[in-house]
Amino acid sequence: MQRVCFLLKVRPERLAEYRERHRAVWPEMLDALSATGWRNYSLFLREDGLLVGYLETEDFEAAREAMAATEVNARWQAEMAPFFESLDGRPDEGMVSLEEVFHLN
Repeated sequence: MQRVCFLLKVRPERLAEYRERHRAVWPEMLDALSATGWRNYSLFLREDGLLVGYLETEDFEAAREAMAATEVNARWQAEMAPFFESLDGRPDEGMVSLEEVFHLN
């Protein structure tokens, strides 16, 4: 199982709306994430807009490709893109993955 952590930056003026959107993620988006292998997926948001994502999956690249092929993901990414700073394209393409340097099992 791969553990993946990534960073994005939410625009400070959109923090409240970003939080609200994630209180009501579309059921079909949740289904697609589960079906494509995204497990134990969490997002953490700091007050300055730093967004930290964490997930577990068997194969991150395969999970990303499978999600990218879904219609619901295309709609979700289009709606979420304006929330982010320094993003060329879709949020799922702009994730900056972090290297795991320690894990306590």
